Amino acid sequence: MIKAKTVEIIPTKNIWVGSKDAQVSLVEFGDYESEACAKANEVVKKLLKHFEGELKFNFRHFPLTQIHQRAQKAAEAAVGAAQEGKFWEMHNILFEHRKNLGTVSLKLYSREAGISNKKFLDTLVNSTYSWEVRNDLLEGLSKGVRDVPTFFINGQLVEGKPTFENLKNAIETELKPSVKKRA
Repeated sequence: MIKAKTVEIIPTKNIWVGSKDAQVSLVEFGDYESEACAKANEVVKKLLKHFEGELKFNFRHFPLTQIHQRAQKAAEAAVGAAQEGKFWEMHNILFEHRKNLGTVSLKLYSREAGISNKKFLDTLVNSTYSWEVRNDLLEGLSKGVRDVPTFFINGQLVEGKPTFENLKNAIETELKPSVKKRA
């Protein structure tokens, strides 16, 4: 009898950027083909700088496959990159190239992100990470996510547009009373 080798897959929910001891967690449910999510990604980068040491960020996959046919595979590519510790590199590359997310392009982006897995294309074709993406999607649905980008701060849904100002104010509210007034 041949025993199948079980491979532990690192789920996206365990991949954070920012200070691991941060008082405030920001979670986004998003889609790599979404223009609004690409804009939100730039906002998040500014927030991480602005709240350095006080904020950590996590991106969860919520591909709107009915309007973005390539978002699912792009999300799977990000999960594949995460297996080599290259999630954030791939995440940013995918947003940069959101209009060109075909499978062959994803393979090229994996190299750009520094992924060494020679079977990366196979993992995409075989949908190796599709369940991880689906788990994020199902969790998002259970939390009331219906569109992207949707943000949560310390588990609470953020209302309104995900502008720098709106998210900054919501984060500062969570930091009170320890917040020092920032310019």
